[in-house]
Amino acid sequence: MAGPHADAPLDIAPEPITGPVAGALIAALNAELSARYPEPGATHFRLDADEVAPGNGAFLVVRRADRPIGCGALRTLRDPALLAALGPRVGELKRMYVAPEARGHGVGRALLARLEDEARALGLARLVLETGTRQQEALALYRRAGFAEIAPYGEYAASSTTSVCMAKAL
Repeated sequence: MAGPHADAPLDIAPEPITGPVAGALIAALNAELSARYPEPGATHFRLDADEVAPGNGAFLVVRRADRPIGCGALRTLRDPALLAALGPRVGELKRMYVAPEARGHGVGRALLARLEDEARALGLARLVLETGTRQQEALALYRRAGFAEIAPYGEYAASSTTSVCMAKAL
């Protein structure tokens, strides 16, 4: 992130997913995903506010010098079919996004570490996620953090040509 605040400390804190800051960050994420995956039928998977409510998960916003530059969510998986496939005490990372101008400066790494801490605090033993085949920077981040590829699960099985699913034991 170039500019006078590039070295300012990061502030990562919970925020309502229904708020304007979350809405703007998610809209930016969706616009980027639409540009990377323009083919008909490409979808952006939804996330409900109750899934990231305290006790169920978390929605975090990253700020630098009071400017929102990223977000990420964690939800505890409760669907019996998913738990049968993925194991007990599993959380899923969702809506990870870092603004393009802030990439390459440790923002994603710090956000991911904080989400892992939130998962441990919820008593989760494993994290899973889905990202896209055209998001090489995200794949590299997750691999460096210890995530490994797994078979597509749940709703992502229908998009297995563009989805990469990953998991990490906590």
